[in-house]
Amino acid sequence: MAIATARLRQRATRLAWFTMGWDAIEGIVAVTAGLVAGSIALVGFGIDSSIEVFAAAVVVWQLNKPEEERRQRLALRLIGTTFFALAAYVSYEAIKDLVTEDKPDVSVLGIVLNVVALAVMIPLARMKRDVGERLGNRIVIADSAETRISNYLSVSLLVGLGLNALFGWWWADPLAALIIGAVAVNEGREAWEAAGADDRLRLDS
Repeated sequence: MAIATARLRQRATRLAWFTMGWDAIEGIVAVTAGLVAGSIALVGFGIDSSIEVFAAAVVVWQLNKPEEERRQRLALRLIGTTFFALAAYVSYEAIKDLVTEDKPDVSVLGIVLNVVALAVMIPLARMKRDVGERLGNRIVIADSAETRISNYLSVSLLVGLGLNALFGWWWADPLAALIIGAVAVNEGREAWEAAGADDRLRLDS
């Protein structure tokens, strides 16, 4: 049993390190392409990639001493905070773009990047959730939710970039960003509630 648990932790750690490497590259490309095209949704996607790097680093940090309950609660709150930070940024920029009618340019690079990201991140999210559930580790599960958010973001971003490229519907880009922000708030709330539940269990015991 202990050997199986150790192997699962090693796998979770490897997945977290892979996430950090992939998202570091993905984030640089996305932010650069977004700034060039003036796409807040694409910039938001790049920022989300950097947040995923942070969340994966939290997972590695927590897995080093998974038995420490205080570390688990702090890890959940840190990951939850990253969701709120993403939601605040993309929502503010999206509303600003809608009000000022700041129209993004077509970004072929952004479209290609998101297609590739979905091909990589969909199976990655599933693998992280699977190992998190088998370990009973809510931090790993929360990190898998972060990756799942990135996949939602990729899909909505593809729709926004595609509608802008095909029909010139510039408002689809900030609208996609607002959807991303709403989903991120919900995930952040769930992470904080999970940490609060741990606190209540500790006080009751």
